[in-house]
Amino acid sequence: MPSKKALVRRPGPRLADGLVTHIEREPVDTDLALEQWEAYVTALRTHGWETVEVEPADDCPDAVFVEDTVVMYRNVALITRPGAASRREETAGVEEAVAGLGCSVNWVWEPGTLEGGDVLKIGDTVYVGRGGRTNAAGVQQLRAAFEPLGARVVSVPVSKVLHLKTAVTALPDGTVIGHIPRMDTPSLFGRFLPVPEESGAHVVLLGGDKLLMAAGAPKTAELFADLGYEPVVVDISEFEKLEGCVTCLSVRLRELYV
Repeated sequence: MPSKKALVRRPGPRLADGLVTHIEREPVDTDLALEQWEAYVTALRTHGWETVEVEPADDCPDAVFVEDTVVMYRNVALITRPGAASRREETAGVEEAVAGLGCSVNWVWEPGTLEGGDVLKIGDTVYVGRGGRTNAAGVQQLRAAFEPLGARVVSVPVSKVLHLKTAVTALPDGTVIGHIPRMDTPSLFGRFLPVPEESGAHVVLLGGDKLLMAAGAPKTAELFADLGYEPVVVDISEFEKLEGCVTCLSVRLRELYV
């Protein structure tokens, strides 16, 4: 039986101090952000996901972006070593959470850096963005952890956005979706569908034909609906001010032994 558990971590009081690298900083409304996070979590639960809340990390402004702290492949959790040094204290609570769920735990070690937002899994193919936050040693360590389990690891250059999944994600049939102006090498992906809005490139597969996506991409939602998918729309505008997207706010554990 596939599992439907999702790790989440509520935004802390210092959220507005989160890192910004590729966009201009804007003021963040932390009260509104909490409301948006709660609506995001509710959307997961409404569609059959059991959410597991990781211990807060209130001293870490970016801790709500829990996806960056661990990469899952089957039942194996690879605890990352974020490329941003200020984010490295975020991993301890996530390690405790995945161990508590029965995962086999591995770690990325110095000099490797890896952030989960740089990892896109499509079946047994694992694309890893090599850029600002993930280095060659991090890719090498991910390869060593997952290739013996049957993964095919493909390194992808990333320079125009924060993470690989800021540029691309994938539909349930494996088609990669992306906003071309934010991509380095669209030709690396076999089946590719360009989308008209930047935030339209980000989807979380909720199960069946349901796609969790941001409210800021109505044209893309219409495109997906025309293709037979059911967009589930959430407003994450406060997190987008910090280069966050729908994938960043949870870690989906689909292959736990249950």
